[in-house]
Amino acid sequence: MARLLEPEEIDVNIVYDFKEFPDKNSGRCDKCGNTLFKSSVKNGIFMRECRQCGMKKSI
Repeated sequence: MARLLEPEEIDVNIVYDFKEFPDKNSGRCDKCGNTLFKSSVKNGIFMRECRQCGMKKSI
C-alpha cells in the first residue's frame, strides 16, 4: 500500500520508490513543493531529483 510522506519525514539521502511513495501533488516535490527536477537514467531506472532540496525518487 502506498503512503504519503510528510515533509519533515523525508531524508534527502534516500532514494524513494514512486510506487511506494507517490507524489502528494502530481509533478511537485513532496519535501519543498518545487516543480523543477534533474532527471537521469542509471541501470535502466529513471531517477528524478529535486533541484531545490535534492529529494530523489525512482520512477
